[in-house]
Amino acid sequence: MNIAKNMEAIFVAAIVVASATSFATAAVPAARTAPVVAVKAEAQPLPTVTVVAKRLTAAEKAAL
Repeated sequence: MNIAKNMEAIFVAAIVVASATSFATAAVPAARTAPVVAVKAEAQPLPTVTVVAKRLTAAEKAAL
């Protein structure tokens, strides 16, 4: 069996399977969705991260 001659059929079959899978999994019933819980923004302050480091020189970057 020469696979090169059947590549179009293989490609079309793969697209059909992918499309059927996407249509089958796209719709989620409303009863299965998780409830949305609202949280006030003032409840907790946003965490901040401070990164303190020296910048690499051109020679150090070239060594990497």
